[in-house]
Amino acid sequence: MTGLRKLFENNFLDFASYVIKERAIPDAADGLKPVQRRILWSMSEMDDGRFNKVANVIGHTMRYHPHGDQSIGAALVSLANRNFFIDKQGNFGNILTGDDASAPRYIECRLTQMARDILFNNDTTDFGVSYDGRNKEPDLLPAKVPVVLLLGAEGIAVGMSTKILPHNFNEVLKAQIACLRGKEFQLFPDFIQGGAVDVSGYEDGAGKVKCRARIERRGNKKVAITQIPFGTTTESIIASIEGAARKGRLKISSIDDYSTDKAEIEITVARGVSADETIQRLFTNTDCEISHSANMIVIMDKNPVETTASGLVEYSVNSLKTLLKRELELEIATLQDRMHWMTLEQIFIENRLYKAIEECPTLEEVRTTVSSSLLPFLIDYKREVTIEDIDRLLALKIRRISRFDIEAHRKEIGDIKSKMRVARKKLKNLIDYAVDVLQALLDKYGKLFPRQTSIETFSGIDKREVAIANLKLGYDHQTGFIGTAVKGEKSWNVSELDRILYFLGDGTYKVVPVQEKLMMTGKVLWCGPCDKEKVFACVYRDKKSRIAYVKRFAIGGYILDREYPFVPENSELMVFLERENVLLDYWFERRRNMKTRKGETFLSEVTVKGVKAKGIQLCGKKIVSTLKAIEINNEPEIPPTKQEPEPEEDIPELPEEPRKTLEEITEEADALKSRMSNILKKFESGTPDLFGDSE
Repeated sequence: MTGLRKLFENNFLDFASYVIKERAIPDAADGLKPVQRRILWSMSEMDDGRFNKVANVIGHTMRYHPHGDQSIGAALVSLANRNFFIDKQGNFGNILTGDDASAPRYIECRLTQMARDILFNNDTTDFGVSYDGRNKEPDLLPAKVPVVLLLGAEGIAVGMSTKILPHNFNEVLKAQIACLRGKEFQLFPDFIQGGAVDVSGYEDGAGKVKCRARIERRGNKKVAITQIPFGTTTESIIASIEGAARKGRLKISSIDDYSTDKAEIEITVARGVSADETIQRLFTNTDCEISHSANMIVIMDKNPVETTASGLVEYSVNSLKTLLKRELELEIATLQDRMHWMTLEQIFIENRLYKAIEECPTLEEVRTTVSSSLLPFLIDYKREVTIEDIDRLLALKIRRISRFDIEAHRKEIGDIKSKMRVARKKLKNLIDYAVDVLQALLDKYGKLFPRQTSIETFSGIDKREVAIANLKLGYDHQTGFIGTAVKGEKSWNVSELDRILYFLGDGTYKVVPVQEKLMMTGKVLWCGPCDKEKVFACVYRDKKSRIAYVKRFAIGGYILDREYPFVPENSELMVFLERENVLLDYWFERRRNMKTRKGETFLSEVTVKGVKAKGIQLCGKKIVSTLKAIEINNEPEIPPTKQEPEPEEDIPELPEEPRKTLEEITEEADALKSRMSNILKKFESGTPDLFGDSE
């Protein structure tokens, strides 16, 4: 065990470094993984302008790559299908349908001219030893553009992973030009499959993008998918559509695949369903819309680094300036060497210095004679004449000397000087020269790579709104079971995306996914499909103070399968309601000197708040003894019939009676009292006419 632990400690870091740098993560300098770099280098070594068998390319690459032919072949086919650096001949598979390529012995490939212009220059390439020490391979290819942004990359290493989405050739080179000129730029992904992309969540190479298929209507009963999202094939799209149809999320009659070099999947919608509804459900329930998360990790200066799209462009621009500077310096040095030789050759032949060596007996004397004879002609010459230069002059053939054309020679020297002036001017204005190089590439190859994927902003589609209610949710009051496999007195039509909400007598509620069978333990107050906006009401009483509260609420947001309270702790629930046309009729607990024993509250007058709200006191600090919820009939009252006013009659006016004095009123009252006394006496004596004359 100790030995194994020590082995891991010693070798794990080496293994992790190898996987990161030699397998999974591309280098920012040339944008290639090692296997891709070795494939392209092998093709450049074999390049004669004609096609080579892929099997031969794989065999040649195995001189540099320590892994098997299968991995090399798969990487070559994938690289060729990006259409940038490898010309194809034969069946290389189909990235739209997902069909595999033919066997390597049947297909052929060669480098494109763009690969020759962008990736290769042996004079500026640094070489290292291959894995077996027998060959030399390039450490990095001198790429002039950020290849990793063109190709994209995906890899999983030890402790890290990378996913770089491919971008458009023209846009990447224009971004380089903008960076060289100090201007702002922005890059967005572009996919060879086409479709549409929403980049609202894309942040300079990181974040998330949504990709959609291109779907068009063909009448009222058919739709056709003509472009597919990045990362899918027509086969995977069809499989996802068939799966959604089996689950009842999509209603279609048939599906036909006519894809060749272009995607075309024709779908016939079912009876009673419109084409627009089908398109919406294709986006929400199938692979017609998928998301990709980008994460840019590359090797920069031999270390893994997390970067951005603009960071890669800036790094590539700096590498381009260094590369062009090195190329120009090498060009100037080559021209200087050429002019140095031509100057010596002209002096040697034009002045017939070769005659001075005719009588020299030894090679040393010959060299000394030539060197001394050149000195008078090189007084202001800054470059030193070496032994190698003298040996080269001595190696001139008689034919070259006899046919020497002084005028052509001088013209060639003039051309060399002109080229040197141009090279020095480019070196002095390196940024302008770099812009010219990129613009030349744009002019030459830009038309071959138009943008394939349109940039759009997708309107949000609520999956629940377009979902088909293809399930029957039932509730059995006797057993407390609810689900799609339950039959009971209550049922609802729901979809797989719906949720079940139920309230229990202990003052809690829960939201759960739609399922075949669920046992709701406890006293169920209400259950059914969840609607965040649906309003419920309850009356509860605090156990300590016994004060009653009423509240109306909607549940709002929730976490599935989590239990929530809808009344405070240490409270008892008095009534739970799902209606608002209710009158709460209640009696108060009898107390001394209580004037009012009864009250009522219209539930519709209570403000709707959140489920966590305490509510309002139902009757102040009075204690409710009994409570009844009375449903109000909402039938409109019939207004009374309007009657016509009766015509007014002419009533004769009566003369006003004169007002009586206090003495007159007292006399009349005494007389009335005397009369009533007489009537009472007659009643006691049995007189039948009580109200006759008293006289």
